[in-house]
Amino acid sequence: MTFRDNILSISIETPQEVQQGLASRFKARRLALNLTQQGLAQRAGVSWGSLKRFERTGLIALDSLLRLALVLDCLTDFDLICVGTSGGTAKSLDEILAEGKLRRKGSIK
Repeated sequence: MTFRDNILSISIETPQEVQQGLASRFKARRLALNLTQQGLAQRAGVSWGSLKRFERTGLIALDSLLRLALVLDCLTDFDLICVGTSGGTAKSLDEILAEGKLRRKGSIK
């Protein structure tokens, strides 16, 4: 579900929906490159069973996902995850110091 305003865009998805969407995009990219599941798994050093499970359920270990992304030439897409609102842009030393310390531990048990 997406609500769009000229200024605000909110998307509400469950983790399972995100997993399925990611798996679908990886499968589409594999097919666009004319690779079989076995061929991709072998090139990435991932078991064929792991790749089949990923495309079916969206479940996969992070290191296996990154290996697949490397072979499918989309590894750099992961650089955009969790970059905050700055979009990964460079900041001056004054801006960094003004933000304060980064948390190293959580406080909720």
